[in-house]
Order: sequence, then C-alpha cells, then structure tokens
Amino acid sequence: MSDHDDAHDGGHEESHGDEGHDDTNEEGGYEMPHREEFQHDPLGHAEVHGGMTVGELVEQYGHAGIGAADVHEAADIYAEMLADEDCTVFMSLAGAMVPTGMRKVVSDLIRDGYVDALVTTGANLTHDAIEAIGGKHHHGCESHDEKTHREHDETLRDEEVDRIYNVYLPQEYFALFESHLRDEVFPPLEEEGIVSIERLCRELGRANSEVNEREGIEEDAGVAAAAYECDVPIYCPAVQDSVLGLQAWMYSQTSSFSLDALSDMTPLTDLAYDADKAGCLLVGGGVPKNFTLQTMLVTPGAYDYGVQITMDPAATGGLSGATLDEARSWGKLEKDARNTTVLGDATIMLPLLVAAARERLD
Repeated sequence: MSDHDDAHDGGHEESHGDEGHDDTNEEGGYEMPHREEFQHDPLGHAEVHGGMTVGELVEQYGHAGIGAADVHEAADIYAEMLADEDCTVFMSLAGAMVPTGMRKVVSDLIRDGYVDALVTTGANLTHDAIEAIGGKHHHGCESHDEKTHREHDETLRDEEVDRIYNVYLPQEYFALFESHLRDEVFPPLEEEGIVSIERLCRELGRANSEVNEREGIEEDAGVAAAAYECDVPIYCPAVQDSVLGLQAWMYSQTSSFSLDALSDMTPLTDLAYDADKAGCLLVGGGVPKNFTLQTMLVTPGAYDYGVQITMDPAATGGLSGATLDEARSWGKLEKDARNTTVLGDATIMLPLLVAAARERLD
C-alpha cells in the first residue's frame, strides 16, 4: 500500500470517528446505535379462536399494530376511566346512533352509573322517544337492484318511508312523536315559560318513561328515560337541528313556552369545575364533541382521560376528525392525559369498546 493510501485510510478513520458515524467495534462487529425513541417491545400476532370473549379478543388486539392497537388502547383507557371513582364521565353522542341500534348500549351505560352527563343531538333524542312510545325502526337497504339510487329514494318518498342509510322509518311515527310532545311533554313546560334545553330533555325523559310503562311498550324506555330516572343531565346544544327542535319551535309560536340556549352552560361548566378528575367518551364529532370539550376552556382543570370514535381522519380539516392531541393544545386535555382515537364505524366500535371495558370492570 502506498504512503498516499496509508494517509488516506488514516484520515478517513479519524474523520469518520470524529463524526460519530462508526457502527463497528474494535473487532469489526456491529455496534448498536444510541436509541431514545425506540423501545424494545416486539410486535406479537393476534390469536383468535371460537368461544373467546370480547375482552379476550381486544386483549389480542394489543399484540398487533395499526387500528387493532388503537382499539386495545381505547378499551384500556375507557376501562380505567370508568373504574376511577374520582372521575366524572362525560359522553357525547353524535350521528345516527339511536336509529341504527345503539340505543340500549347507551341507556345501559347510564343506568349502570357510567355516564355523569350526556351531550347529544336532537335527532338521537327524537328517535329515542319514537321507540319509547311504540314506534320502530326497520331494516332497509340503501339501493335497489332494478332502480337507480334516486328512483329508490323516490319510491320510498311515495310510500312515506324515511331512510337513514340502511334503516327505514315510516313517517307515521313522526306523527306519533308530535302527539307525544304536545300531549305529554310541552304542556308542563309551558307553565314554566322559558326553560333550558336540559329541562326539555329531562321532561322528555319523564314522559318517555311514563308512557312506556303505561302503554306496556315492549321496547325499553330508552336513553332519555334512563337519564331522567338516574338524574343524569342531557345537554342538546343544537336541538333546533332536529324534528324535536322543529316541534318545539312550532309549539312556541302559539304558547309562552320557549327555550333558553345559554342557560345550560352554567350547570355543565359547574359539573366540570367540581370534578376531581374528568373523562370523555366522544362518539362521533360535530356539535356534541365540541360542546363536551369546550367546557374545559372555562375551568381550571381539563380532561384526564379521552377516547374518541370517529370515521373522519384529521386530514379533512374538520372538527370531527381533529385529534385529541390537538385538543390538548387548547387546554381541553391535561398534558399527561391518557387519550386515543379509534377510526371506524361507531356502530361497530362502540359496542366493542363498551363490552371489553365492562369485562375488565367485572
């Protein structure tokens, strides 16, 4: 080897060593780099078998990655939230959860003491009341093999059947709901004049419960009734955006009854203010999600636990897909809060998470 080559090799070694890029030890073997981000936690592989429980299945998800890992973490956080006796649990419920069959999942959570405040839509309350007083939602379809999508929906319109995805609701049940409101719900409130939306929800729950029992309705009295019976407040900040709100407005045109949209802010804020710890289960996005989260903007604390189920990715730029980490930047979640987001259909994910959490609690 020439002197030039010797000098070149020596200089290369010295330069390489100084830059800290040498990945060999003195014997020429591999030298492990310093790692701060990487943690030794090998991925496993989920095992499934007939007869396993939901909780066992979700535990197996913990061995996997991507969405399965998120579901496992969500069940873990939700179970810890419910088990924490110092935690006040807020639940938001958006989307068509009641008419698509999630009604009893929610009412059972309320009856079993796992919800301290519910924030939902007027639509969910409308469909909840319809079932409480004898109406039913029916299996349907989004399209017809021999018709275009438009022709299919035009046929349903002629038959006076409303479609919610693949669920049908005959329109006569809305007439039943209107009579229920005018006979059972609005008259007691009219005597009080201007009332809060929470007061309307409470009166709706009372009426649903009483009519359900009086008429011997086979279906459970539902979400609003469970909240009324368990003294759990229901907040419905966008009640106007529903048949319930529409009927309330129509009734207010010929009576002294009306709604105060701001009066619910005080009791909801007080509930958050007085909480030693707080947790939220956010089902879907929209107004219920934001109304639940923004409560912490005027309290000294923030949410200690947060689980979100949504079909919207953050890339859309909408509130429904906004991450809970983004909410942390606003002060809606504590810096050390346990939180995760599960991307998926809430009609699939909500029962899965509730079942897994209940199994852990049992």
